[in-house]
Amino acid sequence: MCGIVGYFGLREAAPILVEGLEKLEYRGYDSAGVAILSEEGIEVSKCKGRLANLENRLMENPLEGNIGIGHTRWATHGEPSDVNSHPHSNAKVSVSVVHNGIIENYLRLREWLTSKGYEFLSETDTEVIPNLIDYYYKGNLIEAVMKAVSKMEGSYAIGVVCSKEPDKLVAVRKDSPLIVGLGKDEYFIASDIPAVLNHTRDIYLLEDKEFVVLTKDGVTLLNEMGETINKEVYHVTWNADAAEKGGYEDFMLKEIHEQPKAIKDTLTSRISLDHDIVLDKITITEETLKNIDRIYMVACGTAYHAAVVGKYVIEKLAKIPVEVDIASEFRYRDPLITEKSLIIVVSQSGETADTLAVLRDGKKKGARVIAITNVVGSSASREADDVLYTWAGPEIAVASTKAYVTQLIAMYIIALHFASLKKTLRQDEIYNIKKAMLELSGLAEETLKHKDVLQKFASQTYMEKDMFFLGRGLDYAVSMEGSLKLKEISYIHSEAYAGGELKHGPIALIEKGTVVIATLTQKDLIDKMVSNIKEVVTRGAKVMAITIEGNKDIEKTVDSVIYIPETLDILSPVLSVISLQLISYYMAKQKACDVDKPRNLAKSVTVE
Repeated sequence: MCGIVGYFGLREAAPILVEGLEKLEYRGYDSAGVAILSEEGIEVSKCKGRLANLENRLMENPLEGNIGIGHTRWATHGEPSDVNSHPHSNAKVSVSVVHNGIIENYLRLREWLTSKGYEFLSETDTEVIPNLIDYYYKGNLIEAVMKAVSKMEGSYAIGVVCSKEPDKLVAVRKDSPLIVGLGKDEYFIASDIPAVLNHTRDIYLLEDKEFVVLTKDGVTLLNEMGETINKEVYHVTWNADAAEKGGYEDFMLKEIHEQPKAIKDTLTSRISLDHDIVLDKITITEETLKNIDRIYMVACGTAYHAAVVGKYVIEKLAKIPVEVDIASEFRYRDPLITEKSLIIVVSQSGETADTLAVLRDGKKKGARVIAITNVVGSSASREADDVLYTWAGPEIAVASTKAYVTQLIAMYIIALHFASLKKTLRQDEIYNIKKAMLELSGLAEETLKHKDVLQKFASQTYMEKDMFFLGRGLDYAVSMEGSLKLKEISYIHSEAYAGGELKHGPIALIEKGTVVIATLTQKDLIDKMVSNIKEVVTRGAKVMAITIEGNKDIEKTVDSVIYIPETLDILSPVLSVISLQLISYYMAKQKACDVDKPRNLAKSVTVE
């Protein structure tokens, strides 16, 4: 969603803010802007469109000053436009604000402020914030901000500057991510770590309702009562170039090729042939597991597809009933959560609004919650009872690739751990699965080498308007993710169907030339899938198959084949999805789409 940055220091603020915003482009945006504290007061420059538009404006009309805030907006209230862009200010432009989140009671606040003589120019919810702060300002900016946010309902990460106190920058968060960067005689705020990595590796991770005041004397952290608090400094260990393209044409392609390393990193120290599974952040015991009567796996988008795989492997290996649901549906359907429930929430960012709501509601009802997330210090990681980090590293492209694969690895680790605690698998079975898991990184490297067939297939089919994905069992779960990837970055309509469902309706859509991508990696289901493929071929479909090495018979039935290395059936999604990711990537490139920043999408959906 929206990205915010702030700078307080000795250097010119505008270039640093723009640079920080560039590092947050992956969050998705439709407009950008900055507000700079200058000798004349607050000066604002903002516009609809890409950051390049803002940079051009700043070249024509530079803003000078050492303190400022910046923003990339993803529209929620009001269409993308210059006037709806952030920063937003009060009429006197004495207070300027950037905001990530949604103020749910903004209409009531707007009506009340209007009755007090305040005027509004935009359609946004954010514009109430600078006016609220102005209303409560009585000579102390931090007190005014505290009073203003006490009246606000919803989610927010906010950066504030005030011309009446030109020696400070104030920020606060609630349910939206915000970090503080600690440099030498300069300080930063940002929605995410990449925005500050070129300047510092030392940061504070703000909790909900924590305030920060940046001045020339340093950083002051306050709780909602206005009391000073102390926090540990978090030192970032990954390099700044981990958020750069590293010679690849796009972040997405780079991240697809980083998957072997991400798999290895996520397994490292957890899975070994010489000792039991080690999960430092998960403290569930055999006794705890005996008292759990069901598991709910809840997530959104790509993470939901990983959870579908998780349901299969946990039920198969650990013999615990699992329900999998979309977070935005689960939270509103009054699920039967009890103290015997275990909820596993999956979120790359750890900040997904609907998923966090499920986490919080579940804890209120007495359930234990495990979070699977890629971001250390994220809301999900802090609020869950247990956490399993997916060591994917920063994922910049909006369409998730390595985050999904590492979420799959997390599912296997948890399933195997539970099976070990419950003794539902023999030791030799556990050993064999661990051995196969440790081979996945190398097999993923092999899978990445088979690109020629995928590129040829993409060049022949990228102009299609509709495509279909078929699979059974785990192959169906992976087909769902493949279909989503194609929609996300190539804008080709696609649907995934279970092979056995063809005759229940979808086969009516098959006609001469229809493109079908079929996945066949589950050995006990291959014959049935071949029958389903023949059903669509008979009706004129053009079929590409993704299958395991050695299944040469499939060549008699389909138009083209991609072979993936053979592994255990339950682990095959890790390899088959790589081919599906590359198909989507090459399709999008053929259509000249922006694969890293697809239209209308955001990396992290931090508002409902």
